[in-house]
Amino acid sequence: MNQLARNLACEWASNGIRANAVAPALIETPLAEAAFDDEFKKEMISREPVGRLERPEEVASLVAFLCMPAASYITGQTICVDGGFTVNDFSYQPQV
Repeated sequence: MNQLARNLACEWASNGIRANAVAPALIETPLAEAAFDDEFKKEMISREPVGRLERPEEVASLVAFLCMPAASYITGQTICVDGGFTVNDFSYQPQV
């Protein structure tokens, strides 16, 4: 996704089209609640400096900003909305 956002930004910029990607971590939704067990969620939370799962509106607010004229010079970027998760590690390794 990172490279796709960059390539599309370069290809479409002359047409006034911006291309960005948003990279969330585990979002607290009913689907996530049903799909992941408590151990996995606890592990995810322990890796996030913010110390909790993110809420849908936190991702939506970034997407809304990227659609505004105020973000007109932002293109080709992948923006992580993950409470600092990517600062630590991407992998999940359950404790045995």
